[in-house]
Amino acid sequence: MDQLSNLWEIHQNAAWPEFLGTIEGELMMLDTVIAGCVMYFLEEEQLDAQRVGILQDSLSDLEKLLPDLPEQAFGYFERLQKVGVTVLETTSE
Repeated sequence: MDQLSNLWEIHQNAAWPEFLGTIEGELMMLDTVIAGCVMYFLEEEQLDAQRVGILQDSLSDLEKLLPDLPEQAFGYFERLQKVGVTVLETTSE
């Protein structure tokens, strides 16, 4: 849990990437939804079935967008993906 909290803190302090082009709106939505699930998990130490489904769908959508990201934005969203995946793995344990 400490590793997740540390990674999440790094992500929260990171600047929003620039030059995202036409996918910026979708990335903002995914960032917001995934962040909401992560914050809920960190507070409650679990996710309900509805949030698990939302997080899985959002991570799947993010996975599809990663190849189209500019290099300078990739780290931000790769970290967001890692945080989300970690939450899902911890929830299923």
